[in-house]
Amino acid sequence: MSDGPTGSTVPRRQLGRYLRNLRSDARLTVKAAARALEWSEAKMWRIESGQSSLRALDVQAMCAAYGAPDDLTQALMGLAKETKARGWWHAYGDVTPEGFHLFIGLEEAASEVDWYETDLMPGLLQTGEYAQTIIQLGNPDEDEEEVARRVNLRMSRQVLLTRPTAPANLNVVLSETVLRRPVCRPSAMAEQLRHLLEVDQLPNVSVRVIPFAAGFHLGVLSGPFGILRFPPNRDGNESEPPTVYADGFTGDLYLDKPDEVARYNAAFADICTNASDEQTSRRLISEVAGSYDKQ
Repeated sequence: MSDGPTGSTVPRRQLGRYLRNLRSDARLTVKAAARALEWSEAKMWRIESGQSSLRALDVQAMCAAYGAPDDLTQALMGLAKETKARGWWHAYGDVTPEGFHLFIGLEEAASEVDWYETDLMPGLLQTGEYAQTIIQLGNPDEDEEEVARRVNLRMSRQVLLTRPTAPANLNVVLSETVLRRPVCRPSAMAEQLRHLLEVDQLPNVSVRVIPFAAGFHLGVLSGPFGILRFPPNRDGNESEPPTVYADGFTGDLYLDKPDEVARYNAAFADICTNASDEQTSRRLISEVAGSYDKQ
């Protein structure tokens, strides 16, 4: 089944990952699962690799065969319905079962991430207190235990940069506003900026800052976004298309059409052109950290 010219591959790829993991957790081979579902092994491969769209009823049948819980089954059935979307938004909110983190699955598979932020530190670079402040404000109805769980999840994502096998390359450009916005208490802000300097020492991480003096650039129009790129297959071709991610207030936007990605690539290139070099950026970060120490 084809998506047609307007379908996004992101929900297909994420759906395939979840179904593959469920099959693995059920200790079923592709052959055994195909036999139970009365499908071909080729169809199973297309589904799990994100090459095919899938009806919600087919997802339901697969989840039943794998013994998936009802809440995850419903979430995956909803995801199947999104495989025809032009630009895919997800905003599951409270109906999302624990462990169903769509962006995290995409992030873990990435080999390179280009990230531009206008107001807040990217999640991969946040300290615990900085993250807790943001999560508490964004989720005012959650109790302390749930907030702590969300903070721990955010911190655990950062292993992407230091994992022993193929750590992702991270290219970050921050607006100067990110440094100077006092999200948490001054001493915690100083700690956050010094943590930024430490992470910047990793060989696979680059952090640069666009100073206020840079004036107008395409990042002013685009707003914050990330571009995730994925490792090539053995034949050298891309395993998955690059994907643009933008974190919205009520949902997250994923774009993977070549013309969409090309526009964001151009925006990131212009942002980099206007950013200070790494050495100048480090001096500014250190200077702002020192100003927090004095408060």
